[in-house]
Amino acid sequence: MADVILEMRNITKTFPGVKALQEVNLSVRRGEIHAICGENGAGKSTLMKVLSGVYPHGSYEGEIAFEGEPCRFSGIRDSERQGIVIIHQELALCQQLSIAENIFLGNERASRGLIDWNRTNHAAARLLERVGLRENPVTRVLDIGVGKQQLVEIAKALSKEVKLLILDEPTAALNDEDSAHLLDLLRGLREDGITSVIISHKLNEIASIADSTTIIRDGRTIETLDMHRDQVTEGRIIAGMVGRDLEHRFPPRTPQIGEEVLRVEDWTVHSPTQHGRVIVSGANLTLRKGEIVGLAGLMGAGRTELAMSVFGRSYGVDISGRLVKDGEQIQVRTVRDAIRHGIAYATEDRKRYGLNLVEDIQRNVSAAGLRKLSRRGWVNEHQERDVADRFRASMNIKAPSVRSVTGKLSGGNQQKVVLSKWIYTDPDVLILDEPTRGIDVGAKYEIYTIINRLADEGKAVLVISSELPELLGLCDRIYALSEGRITGEVSRAEATQERLMHYMTMGQEQAR
Repeated sequence: MADVILEMRNITKTFPGVKALQEVNLSVRRGEIHAICGENGAGKSTLMKVLSGVYPHGSYEGEIAFEGEPCRFSGIRDSERQGIVIIHQELALCQQLSIAENIFLGNERASRGLIDWNRTNHAAARLLERVGLRENPVTRVLDIGVGKQQLVEIAKALSKEVKLLILDEPTAALNDEDSAHLLDLLRGLREDGITSVIISHKLNEIASIADSTTIIRDGRTIETLDMHRDQVTEGRIIAGMVGRDLEHRFPPRTPQIGEEVLRVEDWTVHSPTQHGRVIVSGANLTLRKGEIVGLAGLMGAGRTELAMSVFGRSYGVDISGRLVKDGEQIQVRTVRDAIRHGIAYATEDRKRYGLNLVEDIQRNVSAAGLRKLSRRGWVNEHQERDVADRFRASMNIKAPSVRSVTGKLSGGNQQKVVLSKWIYTDPDVLILDEPTRGIDVGAKYEIYTIINRLADEGKAVLVISSELPELLGLCDRIYALSEGRITGEVSRAEATQERLMHYMTMGQEQAR
């Protein structure tokens, strides 16, 4: 029998009115990478919070055994003393402190009550070398990117002599290069005998790195798969996650494409922080009624900057070019102008820019369309609630009521609130920037259905996505962007990942 480092038996966790976990079982072998999959709200993060002591013993039912010994953690420090360390999706780093200070925060290298900074920085440097991060330990966390911050979190875990490392969506906010580096690091930790539990929606990453995968659905354990023996496919995992076959990941649609709605001509945008730097250069694109158009590009290609600059010049300076709406040139100098001309933009960062997380669903849905609900400066709250209720039903937002706090919703349901907010403005053109980022495959299918419905209603939809299969499965036409220039345009029938990648990697000289 394989050496089992962790056993969780019959774990049940209840919140007021909700049973988040129901008799969940999890067994993890020593030295393996064990993935946990499930839709948003399935109970994955709750289970890990039970394990790490965030939810202390007595607040749940069931048993936990670590290295053969029963565990009753009263807090996160108890679990860390045993060698269990959790890294949450929202990184818990102090931005103004140095890398070294963050690594040893709460675990200081001190003598007689005074921190030994030489010892601290030297120890931090050794840990940074181990995780492959070439940064000075005295560098502020604020001054390094998200990918490097993730490595600082792992270095922090290694400083606590971690035996079981839990990572909640570790690559959700990372680009492909940083994601690959992180996965290689986890493989290296496995060779060093460190066990990892990884929660991820990225099934291709799970297939490449996991030794075992446990699927959780609706707070229950569905099955645990041996990734080396069971011939596991993404389809098998998806079927377990959502309880149905998702062989066809994109809902069927017969496009009814009409006349041109928006044309962007010779659009050029300069950086607001680096004088003279061109971010978007001479871009030309068109959108038609009932059409879903994709915008593909690598990180830094200028996709978001192009979209935001069109949406009321939300990004950039020295913007030149023309916007033609329904055959007539329009002036869009502010976000209010954009909304008035029927242009809406759903940001890629819904938590920071798309939603007010401390407000309820009702206020978020009405935020961009208050002019429709107000008279003489007063908002009709009854009408506002009716509007929010209508969207909660039509968008299938899973919440007890429209008075539920938006920050408490799953990622998929938050995205539906963002879409509801912009759909309520009655746009003719809807720009969706990474509309399925950070949400599970079941919620993605629902978002795709909503996008199709918007196109069927005659709206022109521009979808920006880093996932090429998503663009290929959803869009009628796709533009490729490289180094701020549109380098290619392909129809659905002609589009392949290889062809798009060719256009996406063109240099400026090739694009001319």
